[in-house]
Amino acid sequence: MTKAEVGNIIEFKDGLRGIVEKVNENSVIVDLTIMEDFTELELEEKTVVNHKNYIIVNA
Repeated sequence: MTKAEVGNIIEFKDGLRGIVEKVNENSVIVDLTIMEDFTELELEEKTVVNHKNYIIVNA
């Protein structure tokens, strides 16, 4: 399993995308504000995603 690094764009949970801000031992902290439809989705700005639950879209 390849772990994301700070600055990578990841995709998780049915198409949500975000930019990795911090890498922890078991998870990453992701900024979701890069998505074009962020305001319509009414999501929190940041979320935590386990390494098992994402794919790296753009390294």
